[in-house]
Amino acid sequence: MDIEKLNILFISRFPRLISILVAGVGMSIAGVIMQQISNNKFVSPTTSATIDSAKLGALFSTIFFVQVGILGKMLISFIFSILGTFIFMKIMKKIKVKDNIFIPLIGITLGGVIGAVTDFIGYRFNLIQNMTSFLQGNFSGVIRGNYELILLSIPLLVISGLYASKFTVIGMGENISTNLGVNFERTLNIGVVIVSIISSLVVITVGSIPFVGLIIPNIVSIRNGDNLKNNIWEIGILGGIFLLTCDIIGRLIIYPYEIPINLIVGVIGSFVFLYLIFRGEK
Repeated sequence: MDIEKLNILFISRFPRLISILVAGVGMSIAGVIMQQISNNKFVSPTTSATIDSAKLGALFSTIFFVQVGILGKMLISFIFSILGTFIFMKIMKKIKVKDNIFIPLIGITLGGVIGAVTDFIGYRFNLIQNMTSFLQGNFSGVIRGNYELILLSIPLLVISGLYASKFTVIGMGENISTNLGVNFERTLNIGVVIVSIISSLVVITVGSIPFVGLIIPNIVSIRNGDNLKNNIWEIGILGGIFLLTCDIIGRLIIYPYEIPINLIVGVIGSFVFLYLIFRGEK
């Protein structure tokens, strides 16, 4: 293998593969954490306004904090992401109707409002075209030097594994958690922080990727049950494989051109989401 091919391999191919796998593992585990702490199978970063808030934070940092660098943009995106997620959690606590479908609809509505604010700001500052290309889930621009930030997700995934049993317990409610010796509020906050950071890292590095955190945990749960400690790494591995498969499909459909991965994931994810809803009703 000559030097040019080696450069392509290490500068472009390996970084892309690593970022796809880390993003897939991260978003799927973030999704199952959200489902556990909200005790709802249809809640995920996509349906809890987490991703939309992270996108708003990314745009905000691009406009008002030009000099902060990519790490600073991630921190600002994280702040917006965690605020949006906590707002969703507060709304969820206030709602008396705990229907499995109604709760994620609230999150989708909140995300729609935040998305509308993001679009308005983009139009106001004439950044809508740049914003669309920047925040659209796409791995085509991933090369060595601009993907390493997403690797910060790996320690968070390890922490998620250590807290898996506690996340399962708090999904049973505050009273049961207290009786079992688990600090409900602290564990809840840790879960929200992990989900928000992972979502921010993915949005800043490769853009928005929908539905991975929704469909993968449900697929594993249907087969293995709801024990997060037993399922968490299988969920992560399946999420990475799923995202890699979607990336390959996106590169083959109109080869040599490429369809952004968020479109492929969105189409597949929406059909699976509808299937899960109808399956739940039955």
